[in-house]
Amino acid sequence: MNESEDGLNARMRSLRIREEDLEETFIRGTGAGGQKINKTSSTVVLRHVPTGIEVRCQRERSQSQNRILAREELCERIAARRAAEKLEAQNEKEKARRQNRPRPRSLKKKLVKSKRHRSGIKQNRGRPARDD
Repeated sequence: MNESEDGLNARMRSLRIREEDLEETFIRGTGAGGQKINKTSSTVVLRHVPTGIEVRCQRERSQSQNRILAREELCERIAARRAAEKLEAQNEKEKARRQNRPRPRSLKKKLVKSKRHRSGIKQNRGRPARDD
């Protein structure tokens, strides 16, 4: 194992990605490359079963390099998803905090003033009083 693989394994451990949770298949690549790419199954399809995230990698000609690159990309996607979930939870907490905080005194005065004004308008809509 070289240094980059050690770093990748450490990152996978920190993201709690286990090798047992991964489904790895190899398929023939597509695109430019001619006979070499049409005959060898160097494209790696890596699926993380718990999250359902699927990664395809055919950047390199070597299957072993594509396996490493696919794992790195999977780590990136899982980290991005977790960061988005964390941000969403934080935004929900902030929204609830904003909704539950008391209104400023000046805003309350403004609201009461507009309500009294509206009330006066509505009171003038009634039938005129009879003068007998």
